[in-house]
Amino acid sequence: MKKISFIKLAKKSAAKQISELKKINKVFNNSFVRAVESIYQCKGKVICAGVGKSGLIARKVSATLSSVGISSFFLSPSEANHGDLGQIDKKDLLLVFSYSGNTTELTNILKYANRFNIKIIGVASKPDSTLIKASDIKILIPSVKEADPTGMVPTSSTSITLLLGDCLAIALMNKIKFSKEKFKVFHPGGNIGQTLLLVKDIMVSGSKIPKIKITSNITEASSKITKYNLGLAVIMKKNIVEGILTDGDARRSFRYNLKSQNLKKIMNSNPVFISENSSASKALAIMNKKKITSLLVTSEKNINSKNRKKKLKGIVHIHSILKFGIK
Repeated sequence: MKKISFIKLAKKSAAKQISELKKINKVFNNSFVRAVESIYQCKGKVICAGVGKSGLIARKVSATLSSVGISSFFLSPSEANHGDLGQIDKKDLLLVFSYSGNTTELTNILKYANRFNIKIIGVASKPDSTLIKASDIKILIPSVKEADPTGMVPTSSTSITLLLGDCLAIALMNKIKFSKEKFKVFHPGGNIGQTLLLVKDIMVSGSKIPKIKITSNITEASSKITKYNLGLAVIMKKNIVEGILTDGDARRSFRYNLKSQNLKKIMNSNPVFISENSSASKALAIMNKKKITSLLVTSEKNINSKNRKKKLKGIVHIHSILKFGIK
């Protein structure tokens, strides 16, 4: 019996889908633009709906929209027929997926939306389908050849529908001027959240910074270090950093009876600074390289200044970095 080459079959299926996906360009027309504008202008929620494989696509599209700050949730048309239609408000917008456009379970949700003048964006491949006829904005997906041996199992059709959903989301991201900073707000956890975490997000600032005047004595400095529990105090002259005094510096001065000595002779007058807009992972790398546990934080403008004396924005401590799981 001839041995089946699964790799050959997989490559053939992939090639078929890649070829069919190129048809997506036919979708990018005035209806697509209207869909982007309508979602952007929506005062309520974007409710994504679909049945079966289209339902899975709708869930994913809804999750993507939510992740970029567009209020959205998935509604199962089957559940909607049994009382969940009450979740739809007149300010909401329906984004409905159905490759055939004639899925029976969609009938009641479409009638409900039409009755209460709730806008519908319909995504289907058949222009004379129930979904397209009921929709205010009609997005026609090109008919595609499925990539399985029978030509019947949803493969290319689900891929092109998902691609359309992602293209909608990306267009909207540009419309709302989505940024890494905004992405971080909606993704505080996981590897992505850790990668985007900035020094200014985790630094100690304001009244939580242990500051002492350059004219203070070692006893006052030691008391400040103990009280704030960061292992150091920042020596200031007006609003400018003169240096830092660490817990170790203070202990040594007491050990060698240097209590009356001027802080300038004990402090580190060349502390390490980092920009508030640097990543937390970069801060950790600097600490590891220099074998220290804290960095002074200043503005982007100050960090690039040739002037050694800098204004203080905060302190980033290794404990804060480790608390967020930065590696």
